[in-house]
Amino acid sequence: MQPDPEQLISKIGILTPPVGFYDAPDAAPFRPLVEPEAGKHMCIFCFYDRWRDGVTLHITKENYGCGGAGNWLCGISTRSRQEYLKFLVNGEGLKSSHELMNRWLDHRKPYRREHASLLIGLLKPDQYRYLKSVTFFVNPDQLGALILGANYDSAPGDPPPVIAPFGAGCMAIAPLFDDFTVPHAVIGATDIAMRQYLPADILAFTVTVPMFERLCRLDEKSFLYKPFWKRLRESRGKK
Repeated sequence: MQPDPEQLISKIGILTPPVGFYDAPDAAPFRPLVEPEAGKHMCIFCFYDRWRDGVTLHITKENYGCGGAGNWLCGISTRSRQEYLKFLVNGEGLKSSHELMNRWLDHRKPYRREHASLLIGLLKPDQYRYLKSVTFFVNPDQLGALILGANYDSAPGDPPPVIAPFGAGCMAIAPLFDDFTVPHAVIGATDIAMRQYLPADILAFTVTVPMFERLCRLDEKSFLYKPFWKRLRESRGKK
């Protein structure tokens, strides 16, 4: 059963509802749906406003919007390796050399889909069994709170609960997670190629389902109900 994130959202002051990434056999329960316009380059984050309106983005291996999503979410290569290297290194300057980018491409693998439909949109509690990750869209104060929340139950020697790795914007919602069964979080929306689709002061914080459940368990004993957070909120003119 999906935990209710409303108390967490309210205490942190998040205004945009969180978005879920689902790998499901049937897209119908996620209606209303929107799909990328066929043959047109469309970053998944250009649907940010549609998500806020309650519309779910539907991605398939036949229609994925852009080459990055095709590769990292659907496992479909739209360019040769040399073309990728030329574009990412020579064209966009994202790594210092072809050799380094080549090693990164060898190391980082695309998401391995389980069903025909990948869906991104507001949370659907009745589809919780197909949920892979949850993304919060947050300002710096809220990001700090979620990072602290992700570390709340983390012990020395545990794997780092939060990472901020290099990668395309769409990678942060799934491919950057090595194991969806452990509590883990990625700071996302740092890809300058996709930031044009978000407000300037907004970043993403994407979590696996176990981390989502952990964050939703933060209670009155946690920092969200203590003086540090209260004073920060008051300094921003909020209660």
